[in-house]
Amino acid sequence: MSTTEIQASSTADDQSVPQLPNHKVKLKKHLQRSCNEKDEKGKLCGGHLKRWFYAKDVVEKKCGDIERAYGTGAEIYRCEHCKTIYLPNPQDPRVNVAGAGMISVFGLTIPPKDAK
Repeated sequence: MSTTEIQASSTADDQSVPQLPNHKVKLKKHLQRSCNEKDEKGKLCGGHLKRWFYAKDVVEKKCGDIERAYGTGAEIYRCEHCKTIYLPNPQDPRVNVAGAGMISVFGLTIPPKDAK
C-alpha cells in the first residue's frame, strides 16, 4: 500500500465521523495515544489523548454538544493541547491500564488455623 493510499484512507476515516458545531471530532487509530491533528503550518500537535469526563466540565456544560450527541457516560478522549475530540477505536482492547489487581482478604471471614 502506498503512502497516498494510507493518507487517503486516514482522511476518509476522519470525514466519516459526524462533526459537532463547536468541536473537531476524530476517530482514534488503533492504539493511538497522541494527537495527530496538524496546525496551519502542517506541524503535528502531538498532545496526549486523555479520557475526558465532559459531564463535569463547566465550559462543556454551557455548550452541551457532546452530551446531546453521545449521551452522559460515553468514552471520549481529548487532546490536552488543541482540544480535538477523539472517539474510541473499536479495535482497541478494553482492559484496565492498571491491571486486574489482587483480591483483597480484608473484611472476609477466614477459617482459623488447625490447632496442634
